[in-house]
Amino acid sequence: MPVASESTVYLFGAFRLDVRNATLERDGAPQALTPKAFSVLLHLVRHAGQLVTKDEFLDVIWPGVFVGDAALKVCIREIRKALDDDPQAPTYIQTAHRRGYRFVAPVSIAEVAAGPAAPAASAGPAVRAQGATRAVAASAIAPPETHYAQSGDVSIAYQVLGDGPIDLVFVMGWVSHLDYFWREPSFARFLTRLASFSRLILFDKRGTGLSDRVSDLPTMEQRMDDVRAVLEAVGSQRAALLGVSEGGPLCSLFATTYPDRTLALVMIGTYAKRLWAADYPWAPTRAEREAFLDEIRTHWGGPVGVEARAPSMAGDAAFRDWWATYLRMGASPGAALTLTRMNAEIDIRHVLPAVRVPTLVLHRTDDQTLKVEEGRYVAGRIPGATFKELPGRDHLPFVGDQDAMLDEIETFLNRTYHDVDADRVLATVLSGHVTATPGAALDAGFETHARREIEWFRGRAVDVDATSITAAFDGPARAIRCAASIAASAPRFGRAVGVGLHTGECDMPPGRLRGVAVDIARALGAVAVPGEVLVSRTVKDLVAGSGQSFTDRGMHALGSEAQRWRVFAVRSQVAPQP
Repeated sequence: MPVASESTVYLFGAFRLDVRNATLERDGAPQALTPKAFSVLLHLVRHAGQLVTKDEFLDVIWPGVFVGDAALKVCIREIRKALDDDPQAPTYIQTAHRRGYRFVAPVSIAEVAAGPAAPAASAGPAVRAQGATRAVAASAIAPPETHYAQSGDVSIAYQVLGDGPIDLVFVMGWVSHLDYFWREPSFARFLTRLASFSRLILFDKRGTGLSDRVSDLPTMEQRMDDVRAVLEAVGSQRAALLGVSEGGPLCSLFATTYPDRTLALVMIGTYAKRLWAADYPWAPTRAEREAFLDEIRTHWGGPVGVEARAPSMAGDAAFRDWWATYLRMGASPGAALTLTRMNAEIDIRHVLPAVRVPTLVLHRTDDQTLKVEEGRYVAGRIPGATFKELPGRDHLPFVGDQDAMLDEIETFLNRTYHDVDADRVLATVLSGHVTATPGAALDAGFETHARREIEWFRGRAVDVDATSITAAFDGPARAIRCAASIAASAPRFGRAVGVGLHTGECDMPPGRLRGVAVDIARALGAVAVPGEVLVSRTVKDLVAGSGQSFTDRGMHALGSEAQRWRVFAVRSQVAPQP
């Protein structure tokens, strides 16, 4: 919120707070406030969305004077009476117990012409906004300061607000733009409420919004790296994750891969798969996905998809304008097409049982974008997950009855969570079967080379010797590149390596690796011919958008339980990089 000048007028709800005349009006009618109460209200409005501590109030409003909390409470009661604000369900002033107060309503700024003081009603304010849309003229709080975290060679934009007891990472679906979050009052209110009980961490995924544009839109694995980079930049050791729509699968993968960094998981209007299958009949068919891609090609720049994502606001011209601008600012037409194609390949059905952190899945009954059955499916496959079905047709969580959704999230996150088993993680296991090449001279440096390759691709070498390789990776695409590199370089050392890869739940006590995922990877490695990299269907589904291509090798009985899996051979490789 910009610092007020003598001619500034703040607008919120039906109220007008005039700095120059020191007056508060409601629909043009003056509201009585003592000078101290006016000063307290002005300070709150200037810092809308931020927690103002009691000590700060005493220093600013009563500088150099010893007063107790009672004086501040009297002013707050006076202000609430003037605003007709219920402290149990506040519209304007929220109490942070024993800490201070926060102004939570959307605020905009108007300027009046310089000159003699005049009655506020005749000042004729001109709202400082371009265009006549409700979204801009009534924009909520000014965006928090944007910072950048480095994820490899990509800069990831992020914002932080609130100072609650837990860190909460908000992951928006499809495309995003941090600054344009705040241009729509309902979105700004939604985020401000989240920040009232957390330290809220927002970020734009690479390729979208304020983050670096990239030539190829990223895999889920790279996006997990981006979340880690932001957490490290803000000094967060452990956070709850809140994923909307496509953000749900990303948060699920992060929670299973990094359970020691994940306090809890919340998913809103999410899914496990984005293409129809006989055992997942709620997703669109390929023909339906192609029709949506055609809509993007033809109509990007306008409010694409607003009727399905926000049907209750689809007839609101200002909201349509904001949505169209938000999409344009969030992604280029080509990026939107690529991202939509990548999302269509997401399939985390095999990952969900490995989620071990407390989980809440929220879904509206008549969601027009993702069917409620998809939310039920996701929750039903996560051990101990809570599923809450809420009334409504809107897919966007900040449209419609957002309070019902926010109440569920706040109640869930305020519980005391047990420590999860941080030794049990989702990992991609690499199992290599090493043989000597007939007639070739053996080079003893192979084992050192293999360990270096694993380290280069950010894996964890568990066992490397003359006959086998076992390693674990926190991302399947890196595991594929590492396997291909080892298989391709082995002949230089007089060796041949067939490699198997599977992603699944593993126990990883220090220096060890065990679990069904290890058994399946070993079985794949034993089946692979020298120089070949075989992967399970789970691995293939998780690397959508990575540039990898595969050849179907049919069904195989794998692992100690001889479960049948569809197996694929890696057909082509992208340039190796960690």
